Parts: sequence; structure tokens; C-alpha cells
Amino acid sequence: MKSILITGANIVNEGRITRGDVLVREGRISKIGPDLSHESADIHLDARGKHLFPGVIDDQVHFREPGLTHKGEIYTEAKAGVAGGTTSYMEMPNTVPQAVSIELLEAKYARAKEVSLANYSFFLGGTNDNLDEILKLDLENVCGLKVFQGSSTGNMVVDNIESLEGIFKEYKGLLAIHSENDHIIKTNLEEYKKTYGDDIPVKFHPKIRSQEACYDASSRAVAMAKKYGTRLHILHISTAKELELFDNTIPLEEKKITAEACIHHMWFAEEDYDTKGNLIKWNPAVKTANDRDQIFQAMLDDRIDVIATDHAPHTLEEKAQSYLKAPSGGPLIQHSLVAMLDFYHQGKISLETIAQKMSHNVARLFRIKDRGFIREGYFADLVLVDLNSPWTVTKENILAKCGWSPFEGHSFQSKVTHTIISGHLAYQEGQFDESKKGERLTFSINK
Repeated sequence: MKSILITGANIVNEGRITRGDVLVREGRISKIGPDLSHESADIHLDARGKHLFPGVIDDQVHFREPGLTHKGEIYTEAKAGVAGGTTSYMEMPNTVPQAVSIELLEAKYARAKEVSLANYSFFLGGTNDNLDEILKLDLENVCGLKVFQGSSTGNMVVDNIESLEGIFKEYKGLLAIHSENDHIIKTNLEEYKKTYGDDIPVKFHPKIRSQEACYDASSRAVAMAKKYGTRLHILHISTAKELELFDNTIPLEEKKITAEACIHHMWFAEEDYDTKGNLIKWNPAVKTANDRDQIFQAMLDDRIDVIATDHAPHTLEEKAQSYLKAPSGGPLIQHSLVAMLDFYHQGKISLETIAQKMSHNVARLFRIKDRGFIREGYFADLVLVDLNSPWTVTKENILAKCGWSPFEGHSFQSKVTHTIISGHLAYQEGQFDESKKGERLTFSINK
């Protein structure tokens, strides 16, 4: 593997920005110092004027393989992520077939080993009747268990209370949960059907998949986790009310109950349905401007621990259908880091906090071994960014297989120029080197 010397970078790491050099050998960070110009390396990257971040770790993506590859593939979506500074991802089980057995889960790992440019891990899916499979999980080699408490793409729902309690009680790894109350959603939907029939405007999506539906499910999950001591991670928080469920007085390493905010819930609000329509139809729904702003604040004050994308591509043809037929989800992984950097340019967040919420804390929360920080001895998952290099999202530069983005037409202020994955320079100024694939993430089962 080629060695890499990065010189003159503004290194954003562990709450500080320092000017310095980084030497990469054999896939790992060999040295960090103020001047390593005397060191020899196969590749020299002059990073003067640029910022070096630890690679983004996205803990929630849907890459659609197997079975839904007309929308996306592990190869295409990982590549889009690498272009945006994502060096590692954790992918969800609602594919076809659903990854609800160890055999099906390992088939996804085998595929990623062949084609994924980024590092990878895959969640096992929980069902009403697969507790035996769940308890077979190798917690050092799988990121966690995913449970849908409310239906989404694939309709994989644990709706039997005894089954849900069994999972919370018996499973000892990290339990990631999609929390929406299906009964409340179905009741709301029937009310809107009475008025609009099958032609419901998409702007009512946040009223159908309501604050009440989210809070009811999340509060029940938190109560159950407290009862059994479960490591519970609630995905894509979408309401201000849910924020009262989370504690920022406990160090992250000691937290048993954690939460994630997604880019779209911090960027869009219900007013945007008028122009974006089904393109911003997600589950849980984008809600009010107050919800958006309160979620952002909770991310800053540590009630919410990590930032992710819930990258979930669908084709434009699928999204162009009526509200009831159009699937929920959208592609975001290529633009997550630059979106957060736009918030930096707006004075809303520091560069150090972006690194914390998109890299450090994900590694801490999931107990990922030797990643998420710019430290000597750690894997070299690194991203170089030019903070002042504006560019506009167009169909021509979108890399997700679905070929569209809710950010289309938006001009970002910052640009990812280089992405290093496990010591391999995988992306450089719009060009990819796919000669080495990413690696399987490993996890510490002890704190």
C-alpha cells in the first residue's frame, strides 16, 4: 500500500484545530507533527489552506442491495459517499430479502468486500420471531440490531409487544430503532382520506406521521430500555417534543440511551413541501421550522449525539407518483459533510463540533475500533476539505444511482477534495482510485 504524507493541513480533531502534517503508512496514521517534511512517502498532498477532518461515519444508510438495485447499489452509493467525505457506513436491513438471518447478513458483507469503496458494517433486522438469530450476532463484527417500530420501506415491523420486550431484555448489543406508532399514523391517514380521498397533498405528511406518533413510540422505547438496561439508539429524531427523552448530563461513553439527527431534519421544514414535494417525503416526516431548529440545538448541546443521513434512494419515477404511492426517503450521503459546512459558514456550528458529531461520537457510540479520530496508530480515514470552493449540485455531478438530490440547484460553499479510506487515497479532485476496497468495521464489546 502506498504511503501518504499530508503537509500544512488545518487538522480538525478532538475539539481543536492545529496546523500540522500527517504521515500514513500501511493503512494507518504513522505520525502527526508540526513538520514531517523530512519523511519520505509515495504520495505527497500539499494541504496548505485546507482542513483535514476524520472521515465521516454514517450510521444509517439504505443502499438497496440486494433486491432493489434499480434504485441503488452498494458500489454506487458507497462511491457517492466517498466523494462527499464519508469513509465508513452502517447499512440497514430492509432490502429484498430482508437481512433478518445471519446467513443473509453475511451475504451482504461478502458483497461489500467485493465492491464497496468505503468501510462498511450492516445491521441485522429484528422481526417478531427471529430472537434466536439475534442472539447469534457476533457483536465484535456487526454494528447492531435494527428494529422498525413503525412501518417504512419493506414493511419490516416488530409489532408484537412480547417480541419487542424479548429483544430489549435479551439482546446485549446496540439496538437502533425507528420509532413511530403505526396505529396513530393509520388513524390520521384515514381522517385525511375522508377529506381528500386518494389525492392527499404531500404537505400533510407531517400531520399524518405526526409528532404524537413519534413521541408515543420513542417514549415507549425509552421506558423499555430503562427497564431492561438496553443500549438503545433512536434514529432520525424529527420532533422537538422527543428531545425531552434525552440526557446531556451523562458522558457519551456512559449513556445507554442515545439519539441521532439526520441532515434533512435540520435543513428542511414543512414550508419546503410546496417546492420540493415528494422529494422531501421521509419517514419520519420533515416537520415544523421549530422542530428543525430545536433538533439542531439539541445536536449542539449533546441531547442528540450523532449526525447521519438516512440515505435512502428512490427513482424519480417512483417519487413522481401521488403522495400515497410515492415512497419515503431520498439520497443524501454525497452532500452530508458539505451541508454541515454550510451551517458552519452561517455561524451555526463550529468545525470541531462537525467532526465530533459526524466522526468522533459515532465511533464512541458504536465502540468502533481504531477509527473516527486523527490519532497515531488509528486507521487513516481522512478527508481534505477546501472551505472556500463553491460549487452547485447538478444532475451531472450527482453520483447516487437514482440521479437526483433534494439539494439540486443549491450551491455549497465548501468542497471535499481528497478522501482517504483505510490508508488508500480513494478520491482526489473528482477522480476515484478503486484499486483497493474498504474494510469491515470491527467493534469493542467492552467499553
